[in-house]
Amino acid sequence: MRKARVQGVGSRVQGLVGLVLVAMPLGAAKPVAKQDCRAVQFEGQVKAGEAFRMTFASGLEFFLEPLKSGWIVRVMEVRGGQEVRGPHDYAEVATPPYRSVSPLLISTDWAFRAQDAAGWNPREFRYARDARTFAQLSGLYDGVMRNEPKASAEAAGLVMSQPEGSLKLLDVRMVPGTRDQAKMAAAVASHFEETQHEVLQGEQPTPLGRLAEIRFRVMLDLPEGAAAAPGVKVQHFSCKLRPTG
Repeated sequence: MRKARVQGVGSRVQGLVGLVLVAMPLGAAKPVAKQDCRAVQFEGQVKAGEAFRMTFASGLEFFLEPLKSGWIVRVMEVRGGQEVRGPHDYAEVATPPYRSVSPLLISTDWAFRAQDAAGWNPREFRYARDARTFAQLSGLYDGVMRNEPKASAEAAGLVMSQPEGSLKLLDVRMVPGTRDQAKMAAAVASHFEETQHEVLQGEQPTPLGRLAEIRFRVMLDLPEGAAAAPGVKVQHFSCKLRPTG
């Protein structure tokens, strides 16, 4: 979470503020900065090829979708108990860069070895706070992909105000890859030794290896006014200091 800073004001502005305070009736509430933020937290475990779903707020679902190369994190809209599938999802549009190396991909895509995927830990991302914002970001998507300055600037500003999420790998079972680490992976996969993991024996080695199973913890900030889903653990914290999960 980012804290806004207010610089010093001139004497004229201070005088106007003083007049407002004098005129304010006793007992009137003063506007204050939002202090309390909320996040939901849950854990899961999947084997290769398995999906994980958790409805965490009204109309929103965390979805860990299986890929041939691992998994991808998605935040899906849910209506009438059914996922709304489209060309994009709430996490994708709020977590640039698009169609590139992404914290949403827990996989051996983009020349990541299995141990590199495990070493990018934790992974931090954002998701669109509501259907209106999702529609705005989706509408800017193609312009961002075409490197249009106006679309890119508008999307960047909108993304920074969206709720944050994180996924922390608690345990990984894998077959490591034999290829040298790619530069892209080296830039982010720095916590492999700190991530609990088990190397599977008896499989034929491959350049990128294989992710066989992961256990993880997810934390998702709740948008202001959103209700957490029944049974999901809610954590309260100062908006100035977001826990890492």
